Amino acid sequence: MKINRKWLAIFLVLGLVIAACGDGGTDETTTTADSGQTTTTGGDEETTTTTDGMMDIATDIGVDLEAGVIKVGLLSDLTGAFGPLVSAIVAGHEAYWAEVNANGGINGLMVELEVVDTVYDVTNHVQFFNELKDEVVAFGHSTGSPHTVAINADLQAQGILAIPLTWYSGWSDPAINSNLVPHGTPYCIESMNLIEYMVDQSGLDSPTIAIASIPGDYGLDSAAGAALAAAALGLDVVYDGTGKLIPGDDASTAEVAGDIVAADPDLVYLTATPGAFSATYGAALATGFEATWSGAAPSWNPAFVAEGSPIRDAIARDFIGSFYADTWNGESAGAQHVTEVMSAAGAPPTDYYGEGFVEATILHRALQVAYDNGDMTQAGVLAAAKSLETVDFDGLAPSESYVGEPNDIVQRQINILRPDLDAPTGSMIVEYNYTSPTAAAYEFTEACYKLEG
Repeated sequence: MKINRKWLAIFLVLGLVIAACGDGGTDETTTTADSGQTTTTGGDEETTTTTDGMMDIATDIGVDLEAGVIKVGLLSDLTGAFGPLVSAIVAGHEAYWAEVNANGGINGLMVELEVVDTVYDVTNHVQFFNELKDEVVAFGHSTGSPHTVAINADLQAQGILAIPLTWYSGWSDPAINSNLVPHGTPYCIESMNLIEYMVDQSGLDSPTIAIASIPGDYGLDSAAGAALAAAALGLDVVYDGTGKLIPGDDASTAEVAGDIVAADPDLVYLTATPGAFSATYGAALATGFEATWSGAAPSWNPAFVAEGSPIRDAIARDFIGSFYADTWNGESAGAQHVTEVMSAAGAPPTDYYGEGFVEATILHRALQVAYDNGDMTQAGVLAAAKSLETVDFDGLAPSESYVGEPNDIVQRQINILRPDLDAPTGSMIVEYNYTSPTAAAYEFTEACYKLEG
């Protein structure tokens, strides 16, 4: 389902006015005297050039200069496995662009979001991509690694930019990322950071560790990093359940939880969907087992510590996590801005709005550079994104660069998160911009786990 999700409350507060989108003609050339625009259509593509002072703007798909509109696609899991988190991220996108549009857009061009719900299904993802690829100038969001891999060849063939919502380590590989601008710390490096931090916090000389995950790139990439960290730190892996936990499968939950309890580790690193994580943790907890638990950031859900949660107090004691951005009402100027905008809209507190602002900031920079270059074609926006040497998020997230060698520009910092029963979102950052010695020293030459596709 294609969803033009626009929060009325946000738009009323920010005074957003969106210009209507006009239909283009076919096989014709038109000139608009007031704007100095010339539109030439032939074959399958339309190119529009406008004279704005000394600036000529070339366009083909997704940018209508006469209507003053830039269309951007978001391929989003709104109701699938990560729906609660991604819905908040998309809300962050919407609020970000509402504010940009209220302040003049991209040199007067208003950004319109075409949001679709993929339900975290690869077939849906491909279908909606095919429906939107000839309507939008870029994809500002693409939930899921297999999903993004499934459209990657077409992204490359058509020359379209996509911003993946996935921290798969393979995105830093030039062989597959020519049309992608990833951000945040890859799952495997995140694992290295978290496990070394857990070891330091444990106070134990030689803590033992259990590693488990769901199948697929997310779980296996994260588990690969956990294994690398354990080897680098000389930890005894007393249980390896990599890929053994199947979300929604009670039998696998019981088996993995039972195996963890039987191994009796000091530390547990479990990467899963929030539902699978909480089910496994709860099953182990019910036996009286206690350890320090962690997992990749998407494993955590604030609902774990909500009033009425059966694991509320225990997980607040046991869990150490990470987050790729600053949290609601965090210390950074960027986080404070997110909180101000979302609060003004009447949005309930959650930490995931910031991720939407991060993704939108990257695209905003790319669109502005493309405009300044005079090339707002799909290929022009892609080239602009790939030319960004520094994207700063005002402290909301670590700065990103898309120019340089992969090992030099790959993100290695995370924010260490702990549950906090008094915090409005149930968690707080206890250490900003943490990079462990293991993660800093790791020579990143290829994906930790190779996703086929």
